[in-house]
This record gives sequence, structure tokens and C-alpha cells, in this order.
Amino acid sequence: MTLPREGAGEGGHDELGAHVSVAGGVQTAPRRAAEIGAANLQLFTKQPNRWAEPKIGDEAVASFKAARVEHGIAVAGAHDSYLINLSSPDRRLWRMSQRCFRGELQRCVRLGLDFLVTHPGNATDGNLEEGLARNARGVTEALEAVAGPTRVLLELTAGAGTTVGASFENLRAILDRIPESQRERVGICLDTCHAYSAGYDLVGDYEGVWEAFDRVLGLERLGLIHVNDSKHPLASRRDRHEEIGEGSLGESPFRRLMRDARLRRVPKILETPKGDDGADADVRNLTRLRSYREGGR
Repeated sequence: MTLPREGAGEGGHDELGAHVSVAGGVQTAPRRAAEIGAANLQLFTKQPNRWAEPKIGDEAVASFKAARVEHGIAVAGAHDSYLINLSSPDRRLWRMSQRCFRGELQRCVRLGLDFLVTHPGNATDGNLEEGLARNARGVTEALEAVAGPTRVLLELTAGAGTTVGASFENLRAILDRIPESQRERVGICLDTCHAYSAGYDLVGDYEGVWEAFDRVLGLERLGLIHVNDSKHPLASRRDRHEEIGEGSLGESPFRRLMRDARLRRVPKILETPKGDDGADADVRNLTRLRSYREGGR
């Protein structure tokens, strides 16, 4: 069953979606998005906890593109492997990460995906500046090697340990190190859980957070919002997602987010826990977000 896309805007679509499974092949993802009433989706192009680099065959590519048209998927993108660390000081790990990231970008381009989200990684030697530089070099090498429409989105991190990318200034520093010839292919993904855990108070200072984002990065760089509540408090530096309105952020910032005209056309993807409910959890959270736009619970 395909659910209706409630609260839709122009063309029958709204800006909401979810990370969906690719069990059975990437070509199954558009149908799964449509079944939860979403016209936007995020997926993995490979198993995220393995280095193995799969090749997506021509038939799967064609099937994915046809399914995307059939199910009216407006925005589709991927999240890269959890193993990638483009900020690593370990030369062998950095090169493995760079090859893996390049492979991710190649698969995205073959599938015609709009974005590839990447975590900036960890400067495990404690040298933040060098970590930022290494990350920018890795992203740049991939962009120079792989032409295409897919945009790389640097994701704000929660800031645990030696993580790189837990501040708007960190992300700006990476952007500034990417050559101008490639910089337009790079944008930002803001995860609401990560932002809150990193110390950006979306609950108590919603406007201040977005003003800081615009001042440091520019709202025009915002390519995606991961819409997640948090299991942990402000500035906890811990990355544990919770269902919308049921964590430490609560309902208020999500109500504001859904009614914020500046962000209306920015794709918003759920990465909330599915638990035993699976796709039903996504439907529940999408319904809740749409109700916030309309003023309900």
C-alpha cells in the first residue's frame, strides 16, 4: 500500500522523507519511500560497516531510475560508510577512506542521486586543524575524480572525542580549503540531534542557531536537514537519536522548523529509531511533523 503524501505542496510533494532500506537492491528504495508517504529518501549504496566496494550493475541503475520516476521521488541521496575517516592522521586508513569515499560518490553519480552525506571524521592525533585539512583534501580528490550532479554534504557532528565537524566554524574551514572550482558541489547537512548535542540550543535559542548558521556558512549552503530528536541533553556530545518530540529537544523546535519559511524547500530526512515498528515508525514520525506544520499535535 502506498500512503498519500499529506501536507503536500507544489506538485503534490512536501519536503519530508526518511532513510529507507535497500534490502533486495537499491531499486527497491523508491517504492519503500512511497509506501510511507514520502517523496524524498536517503539510502546506503553499500553495507555501511564494511570496506567492500560493490558495483551497481546497469540493470539495477536503470531499475532504480525507473522506480524513482514511477513513485514520484523528488529528492534522493545517500549517506556514506561509517568506516570512512577523511580526517585520520593514519596514512593507510586515510587512503582507504578516500578510495571508499570516491566509490560512494561514483555510485551516487551512476544512480543520479542528488546528494551524498558524509561525516567529517576524527582527528585521532588531536590536531583539529590538520584533521580539517585532511578532510578537505579527501573530499576535493573525490570531486576532482568523479564529475556529476551529486552534491557532497558535510554533516555537522555531535562532537564526541576527537570528532571533526562539530561546529559551524569547523565546516566553514573545510569548505574554505576546497578549491573554488569544486566548492559549489559542496553543501551542509544539519542534523538536529547532532546540533543540540554539540551545544547549538535549538530549544532555547532557535533563532540564534539559524542566525549563526547563516553568518558562518550561509543558508544557501544548507542542502539537507536530518530531523531527529535526541536521547541526551544539550551539549552532551553524544549521538543517540530519538523519535520526534519524545527526546530532549521535545516538540517546540520541530514545530518551529516545520513552519520556518526559510527552510520550507530544504529536504528533511528522518533518521529516527525504527525499533520493532519498522516503516510504521517512519509513518508515525512523518505524520507528527506534518501535524506541527498545520498547528496540531
